Amino acid sequence: MKHWLWGLLAAAPVMLCGLLAAILWLEWLPNRVAYLRADLGTILLLLGLLATGGLTMEWLRWAREERNQRNLVNQLQSETASERHEFLRRLDHELKNPLMAMRAGLANLTGTSLDAPQQEIIDSVETQTLRLGRLLADLRKLAELEIRPLDCAPVDMSELLQDVVSMTEERPEAEGRRITLTLPQAPWPLPPVPGDRDLLFLLFHNLLDNALKFTQPGKTIELRAFEDGARVVIEVADTGQGIPEKDAMLVWNELYRGENARGVPGSGIGLALVRAITERHNGEVFLRSRFGQGTVFTLRLPVYQK
Repeated sequence: MKHWLWGLLAAAPVMLCGLLAAILWLEWLPNRVAYLRADLGTILLLLGLLATGGLTMEWLRWAREERNQRNLVNQLQSETASERHEFLRRLDHELKNPLMAMRAGLANLTGTSLDAPQQEIIDSVETQTLRLGRLLADLRKLAELEIRPLDCAPVDMSELLQDVVSMTEERPEAEGRRITLTLPQAPWPLPPVPGDRDLLFLLFHNLLDNALKFTQPGKTIELRAFEDGARVVIEVADTGQGIPEKDAMLVWNELYRGENARGVPGSGIGLALVRAITERHNGEVFLRSRFGQGTVFTLRLPVYQK
């Protein structure tokens, strides 16, 4: 908007000089009072039209520049997403064959006579190989998620969240931790959400998995869901160690591991998948955290419209 303001300021002295010149010229005419009244109104009208035209042209130029900038940003975002997808695809391709060779080599060692230190080394290599395999699978999911079509059908969020909690409670990592789920019952249950049920299940599975990693035995993890106008809001809250402020905006990035996450098992892909799935479902996700107290992840997903 500053462009048209500068245009108006630049045009103001010219219009003022024209108005004064017209008044002085009219002073030399007979019946100058009548002419002054008539011609002064005409001059003001013309000046108003001129100013309006100038402002309109400046506004059109500003709107054109804004549109060009938006198009450029969209183009850059599209190119970045395409390059990132190609990188993930190539990484998947390059890592797959070495991993298969490592697994085959480890399989050949099974049943051979090894002393304790040698067996410990083999077990460590096998653990890291499995970790790389999971990382590769997560990267493949992330790459496919950006291009695969969504199977948008109404998803019963109450049923989905109950299934996620039930599966999570059966995991060994959940032992000693209390997982609660709060769902509205009155005056009506949660409305359905349009989307891919498998992807939404993966989203909340990743959030609960993240909560389990940072919640100590004896502590609580809560899932809370409610309707907020045209959105369903789901919160996943843990009583873990929290996320430092400097890491809060970076945890969504692929392979990023904060300081308090070092030493905790994980690939660094889980929250990136959460964000990608949420965005593919036209939703929003953000977090609140207090270091030393815990973290709350909040998702807002659109309600299914019949």
